[in-house]
Amino acid sequence: MVRLTRAQQQERTRAAVLAAAREEFAERGYADAKIDRIAERAELTRGAVYSNFPSKRALYLAVLVASIEHADVATAPSPPDLDEAVGAFARVWLERLPLTGDTPAGGSLRLRSLAGVVDDEPGRVVLAQVAKLEALLLALALESRGPRHPRRVRLAELILTLLNGAGHLAGTAPGFGDPFDVARACRHLAGLDLADTWNPPHLPYVAPAEAAEDPWDPPAELPDQITGRLAGFDADGVIAVLGAGRLEAAEEAIRAARPGDRITVAVVTSDPAEIGRLVRLRIGDLAGCLRRVFAPDAWPDLRLVLDEHATLASALGIPDPGDAAEAAVRIQAGTIIARAQGRGAAHSAAAAQWRGMPR
Repeated sequence: MVRLTRAQQQERTRAAVLAAAREEFAERGYADAKIDRIAERAELTRGAVYSNFPSKRALYLAVLVASIEHADVATAPSPPDLDEAVGAFARVWLERLPLTGDTPAGGSLRLRSLAGVVDDEPGRVVLAQVAKLEALLLALALESRGPRHPRRVRLAELILTLLNGAGHLAGTAPGFGDPFDVARACRHLAGLDLADTWNPPHLPYVAPAEAAEDPWDPPAELPDQITGRLAGFDADGVIAVLGAGRLEAAEEAIRAARPGDRITVAVVTSDPAEIGRLVRLRIGDLAGCLRRVFAPDAWPDLRLVLDEHATLASALGIPDPGDAAEAAVRIQAGTIIARAQGRGAAHSAAAAQWRGMPR
């Protein structure tokens, strides 16, 4: 018999815990699931479960993350028109609705429901920020379709409100409503004039970026949550390091950037086991839906990475980034030429002008 390495044994244990946890959550739901039963199902000790996942919530989120990571997210040709794109996205999103015969617990798992899971104040704050980032990513894809429009974030928020409402009803009142009607309603939303405009941060209260001349030694690539491919950090452009409680600042970097800039948003958190997995789940779930509808050219040159070990933040000289962090740099020709810190940093770095840059 081949002797497993320590890493291989740890991976086998982790896989056994995840499989057992999925069975437990599918049968009993999150609230009634017990770590002791999960350990028994996996033929492991309670300590072995907690050595891999520090809490039941972290384990539940890990189960949901695993379900989206194994999903088919092949890219399809983008629909040519805005309303067709909205309808296609809605149909893909609605595939998660529970099927006839699903148990309540199994239906919640299929919905990737977080009802009763994230019920504390830090979690709610992060969920609100994640929702803003989800709307931004959907909006950027929609802005590439149909007549040119400067901003479609309010449309994206309205679409996600309708879809999440349908998902909530599917979990609490099975069989209520027709998902095809919901998809058609989403498609009609594309015709609304929501007078959506981009308002930059309160610039008089935002410190401008400071000029710098620091050599840039980029760290190893990290997975891009939007495309699913590895992303490097050696291109000219802006890198914004945002805590999980400041994700809405991503739009400030994107809207202030110049054509041709690569924008990298690196999400950091002081709690990778729970908050980090929560962000990975929601953004990975949405991005998987988007990749099934929109071609890779639907977004600007945007990368979204989860810097769970603060590798990228450390390379940029940002110490101990937490959930409230906001810092950004502008990179040109292998050099950090501008730095910004605090509220508005993403906008300041993206708008920075130095070293002969065109205005």
